[in-house]
Parts: sequence; structure tokens; C-alpha cells
Amino acid sequence: MDSIKKIAKTLAIAFAGAIIAIFIYSKINHESREVLQSVSPVQLTSYNTPQSPQAQLPDLTQAAEKSVHAVVHITTKVKAQSYGANENPLFDFFFGPKGYNQPRGNNQEPEYNVGSGSGVIISPEGYIVTNNHVIDEADHIEVTLNDNRKFTAKIIGRDPNTDIALVKIDAKDLTYLVWGNSETLKLGEWVLAVGNPFNLTSTVTAGIVSAKSRSIGIISGQLPLESFIQTDAAVNPGNSGGALVNAIGDLVGINAAIASRTGSYSGYSFAVPASIARKVVDDLKQYGEVQRALLGVEIKNIDDALAKEEHLGKIEGVYIGKTSEDGAARQAGLKAGDVIVSVNGNQVNTVSQLQEQIAKYRPGDKVAINAKRDGTLKQFNVVLRNTKGDTSIVKESFAVLGAEFGPISEKDKERLKINEGMQVLNLNKGKLKEAGVKIGFIITDINKMAISSVEDIKRVLSQSTNKKPVLVEGVYPGGEWAYYVFKLEE
Repeated sequence: MDSIKKIAKTLAIAFAGAIIAIFIYSKINHESREVLQSVSPVQLTSYNTPQSPQAQLPDLTQAAEKSVHAVVHITTKVKAQSYGANENPLFDFFFGPKGYNQPRGNNQEPEYNVGSGSGVIISPEGYIVTNNHVIDEADHIEVTLNDNRKFTAKIIGRDPNTDIALVKIDAKDLTYLVWGNSETLKLGEWVLAVGNPFNLTSTVTAGIVSAKSRSIGIISGQLPLESFIQTDAAVNPGNSGGALVNAIGDLVGINAAIASRTGSYSGYSFAVPASIARKVVDDLKQYGEVQRALLGVEIKNIDDALAKEEHLGKIEGVYIGKTSEDGAARQAGLKAGDVIVSVNGNQVNTVSQLQEQIAKYRPGDKVAINAKRDGTLKQFNVVLRNTKGDTSIVKESFAVLGAEFGPISEKDKERLKINEGMQVLNLNKGKLKEAGVKIGFIITDINKMAISSVEDIKRVLSQSTNKKPVLVEGVYPGGEWAYYVFKLEE
């Protein structure tokens, strides 16, 4: 019995020990799991969960909302018979080749071709900047605002050399965009293109600045100036003349062209920088035409071959191949073989960069140009000149006529058997009065081009050179036909 009691006592102690051991193990294991569950998720979140990529992108919603209300849709009508040999490649590029139609009979209305583009309101009084090729040769310009109000626009001025034009509508308190600083744009910076592609109004696309100071050889003016901002924001036919804005909604460029083999967007678009467009607009408002400042040099980009040939050392700056006799550069002491590296502290390494810097100024303005000569950096203080070789402000061709014009009635057209014309309502000192024109004279043609509006007169005169005479033809109210010949400048 004693042995049985000992065995039973031993088993009881062993069983109790086992129960205690199991309880202690389960308690410790449970606490361990609680610690793991409370700590592990924090560590995983802290070290392994990536930040959302959306947090690194700029918020462009405010810039888009601000821009769409200041970008307008422009529709133009152009007489079909006015098309001829002087084609505008930018117009064809965006709107398709212009068809040529023979003039219709005297009793029939002329045929029109219709084009469309975009524009940007830049003042509450209705000034709108667009591309010259959008309104070039237009007989009628209609502007549609984002709220669907429609206005007839008049041309204030245009500049084929930069493909910038300024028009105005009779409106007040309009939403407008503020000019931004295109020179501070950086490669990779986000921008928005706002316009009306394919007549789809108020379209916004986003992209980055791909390149600056790009020349693509598409502007066909007498002194073409190309220093485009290149972006990958989608731009299509109809965007032409629209806004390029930065992330805060400032106007940094005017969309002008695309690089495409098909006529539609395929990767790159180009905008006239605000640094050029703003100066052109200011000139057109103040003077009626652009006051183009010139250095009077023939320049070229520096590549490895030129650097070795001329022993230039470092490849930088813009090489002067020749200076004109009456040019600003030669008068300041610059000469062939010099390498221009900066203008007023702004570095230049390409022809387009140098042209963009000079384009910001007017004849008579002074600029500090740093140039290398035989490896030594020198500063030259240059007084810029105009196309005539002096520092005076060039007057608008239209202004030198010294006359006020008005339309003629349908009754007078029928009586005089003419289709169109503009009547001289008032004469002041100017070319017409000097040539012998009297008040009441109806101008029907200038340089053999039909005249039906003041814009026609401006357009024809802008295409005339100062060296060739201007031929004005027309009829007086009494039926007496006459013509006058004069030069815009003696």
C-alpha cells in the first residue's frame, strides 16, 4: 500500500507540474504573438511601403481652370480668289493646302475659305494675341469666347517674322492671362497647352519642356526669328495661336507648330516664347509694327570642326563671320572672328539663343555683349540699330498715308460698277495728300490687289518694300478714274 501511495503522489506532482508548465508556456507564447502583431506592421509600413508617385506631380488644375477662360476660338474667312503664288506654309501646315478658285462674275458673291485657330486674351479690354498665319489674309475674323459669346475682331498688327499677331474685340472686363518669364523655364518643367484642336473648344493637354531655343526653319518672313520652346504637350491643327502656360497659369508661350509627318501630333510641339511674343505685342500696340533691333552681323553656331579650324578652344558662344559696315556691332568694336558668349549677362551658345536675346530690345537700346577674341574675354557696349542702319523708330507703313477711310454703299458700288473699295474720308499730312489724292477718292486696288477693308490696305502695304513705288488705283464719286504712284519712304 505504501508503494502505491508513493506512486500516486509522484504522478499527482508530475501532473500538476505539467499543468503549470503548459499554462506558463501558453502565457509566454500569447504575449509574444501580441508583441509581434503590434510591432511588425509598423516596421513593414515604415520600411517597405513606397510613397505614392502622384504626390510628386504638380497640381495643374488651377492653371487649367485659369487658362481655358482666357483662350478663345478664332474663325477666319478668306476670299478664295485672293490665293495665289504667295502661299503661307504655316497656314497650309495647320489648315491644309489652300485651294485656288477663279473669281466669280460681277453679280455673284465671292467664295470664301474658312480657317480656324486659337488666341489668348492678354488684357481685360479685349486684346488677343495669336499667330500671324491664323489671321493672315483674313477678310473676316470671328472670336468665340469660352462662354460662347461671339465678337468680330479687328487686326491691330502682325509680324510675319515671328508669326505673332495682335487683334482686338470690343469687350470689357474679360478674363486674361498674365505674361510669364519664358527664360526661367527649365528642361523637364511641366507646362499646359490650351487651345481648340479640330474645333474642340477649351482643350487642355499637359507635357514637359523638351528643349529651348529651337529653330525648325518654318517661319517665312524676310527676317525670320525662331527660338521655339519645344514640348511634348499634345498640339494639333486648331491649337495654333493658343496658350502655353506654366504650372501657376502664367503665359510662357504661344503655340505655333508641330513636328509631324502626318499633319497631326506625333510627339513634339513648338511655341513662340513669351520673351519674344510680349515684345512684339507691345510694339504692335504702340507703333503698329515691330521695332526690330539688329546687331548687324553674320553669325553661325560653333561645332567641333569650326572650333578646330579657327583655334577657338572651348566650344561655346556664337561665331561672328562678318560685320556690316553700318551695323551696331562694328560701331561698338566687334569684328569677324569674335565669339559672342553673353548678352547683358545671359549666356548664348546658339544662333537662336542670341537672336532671342537681341529680339527683346528696340533700336537705340544699349546692351552689354561679352565676346572672346583670341581667347580673351572682352565687353562691348553696343547701341542696337534698325533695319535701315540707324536708331530711329520705324513708322507703320499704313500711318504714313495720312488718311482716314470708310466703306462705300451698295448703291455707289452699283452706280460706279465696282465690286469693292475704301473711300478717303479725311486727309492729313501724308503720302496720299502729297501724291494729289482728294477727299472722296475710292481706292479699289493697291499694287493690283483688290481693296475692300482697312486691313487690306495694311496688308498690301506691309508686303511692299520701301524701294519700290506703290500704285494706288480708284475712282472718284463722279465717275472719274485715277491712279497715283508714290514711295513709302524717300
